[in-house]
Amino acid sequence: MSELLFNPSTYDPTHLDVESRRLLRATIDWFEARGKDQLIADDLSGVWYTEFLDFVRREKLFATFQTPAAEADGHPDKRWDATRNAALSEVLGFYGLQYWYAWQVTVLGLGPIWMSENADARRRAAALLDDGAVFAFGLSEKSHGADVYSTDMVLTPQPDGGFTASGEKYYIGNGNVAGMVSVFGRRADVEGPDGYVFFAVDSQHPAFHLVKNVVPSQMFVSAFELRDYPVREVDVLHTGPEAFSAALNTVNVGKFNLCTASIGISEHAFYEAITHAHNRVLYGHPVTDFPHVRAGFVDAYARTVAMKLFSDRAVDYFRTATPEDRRYLLFNPITKMKVTSEGERVIDLLWDVIAAKGFEKDTYFRMATRDIRALPKLEGTVQVNLALVLKFMPSYLRNPQDYPPVPQRHDAGDDAFFFRQGPARGLGKVTFHDWRTAYQGFAEVPNVAVFTEQADGLVRFLTECAPDAEQAKDLDFQLVVGQLFTLVVYGQLVLEQAELAGLDRDVLDQVFDVLVRDFSACAVQLHGKASSTEAQQRWALAHVRKPATDTARFDRVWQQVAALSGTYEMNE
Repeated sequence: MSELLFNPSTYDPTHLDVESRRLLRATIDWFEARGKDQLIADDLSGVWYTEFLDFVRREKLFATFQTPAAEADGHPDKRWDATRNAALSEVLGFYGLQYWYAWQVTVLGLGPIWMSENADARRRAAALLDDGAVFAFGLSEKSHGADVYSTDMVLTPQPDGGFTASGEKYYIGNGNVAGMVSVFGRRADVEGPDGYVFFAVDSQHPAFHLVKNVVPSQMFVSAFELRDYPVREVDVLHTGPEAFSAALNTVNVGKFNLCTASIGISEHAFYEAITHAHNRVLYGHPVTDFPHVRAGFVDAYARTVAMKLFSDRAVDYFRTATPEDRRYLLFNPITKMKVTSEGERVIDLLWDVIAAKGFEKDTYFRMATRDIRALPKLEGTVQVNLALVLKFMPSYLRNPQDYPPVPQRHDAGDDAFFFRQGPARGLGKVTFHDWRTAYQGFAEVPNVAVFTEQADGLVRFLTECAPDAEQAKDLDFQLVVGQLFTLVVYGQLVLEQAELAGLDRDVLDQVFDVLVRDFSACAVQLHGKASSTEAQQRWALAHVRKPATDTARFDRVWQQVAALSGTYEMNE
């Protein structure tokens, strides 16, 4: 298998087409030419990233990657291709969350437009994107967050047709400059879901009032107010229940990018940490001679590799999705909440090693310690996404169905399904193929075998001591069950991608060493819950496992980690 971590010095994604590779390399080269010192200085001063957006406009980067083929007017390279989008998201995260954020919010802002039947709005968006505009997603509000049921953005019908919109939105990225802002609201004269409206506004219109940037950062996360903003028929994107579905389906598309941002941040921080620690001597010994330091690095490496494996495989399911195959609805929230949470753990493990170095203002690591915390909390909290994941557990674990194998999707195709996902309901009817197949293919790997015992035990948990009616309403209890379930799904896609990528067996065994310990920790947590029954407590303790230890395997993985020292350092 090729290099497991993204390295700008050697990166060449040969699985992508020529223009995608050129644009990714151009993006890397722009950051490297700008240099680490300037990147850090801009971060510390909170300066708006005009030069980056000039680069985006000049190269038509967002226009090429974010314009669906149907809106590309025949341009051969414009399409919505989740494989290359994931690659760009990782690159942007690698250099700084603020740059990724401009991309991410544009993804969200475009979602309701590309999903709309409003051809005029789609044409306007395509033209603006081609001119270098960024977009914004006006969903959340200060009082209600992203609770779309409670929106206070109100559209009042006008006698001559159309509406005027009044209300406030909060935490809206790119709101200072967005060419179009997709805004969610409700009609004043229609109650319930039939009154929902998604509409497009111009951030430079006189009735659009920019209040402030709500965060101290380079990115502009706006609070804005519409005061009798005129909404014409050509500005309306969705009405009624379709507007609600457009909100959720847009988040389905956008939340995926959070995992690759976490991966990019983790990778850059990893290079800084291993290079620093491996070349530092304390008490007469290299820092990386200490066993606890090696253990921390190997754990961080295994977790980062698992993050990449799961996310890469999840792309295939998303790109292969159809109205009849919606397995991505389970995998996407896991990329969002599990992979981003793993990113936090990676940074914490590395920080425990480099200690005070992680606070220094001239390091990327200082930025990483701040930015990695944001991603689990965006596009729905970890808890919200865990609650969503739980809806799929009975079908996934106990009711496998036959599906043709999902291929590796590196083709230069347009992912049109993303914008015709259909109604956001019926999650309990989504079915899955047999998760055990992936585990059986690696039964000879010691820690895969141990973890499979734990996963099989979770199935028995649901039949022998399942949560009762009261526990089913206890979200604190259910979230621990959700974590256990998530680990099984996570392991499945890690194994599928390991097979496709030809992952080194030592690294795979080390990844599952981590997963065995994580499952055991969740089982102990379940045991300690106030509402757990005696039967559940017995189950929990019975499924605490020690990983299969192998000193020689650990040492071989450590050598892979140590070899990363000095292999990448950003140009100053």
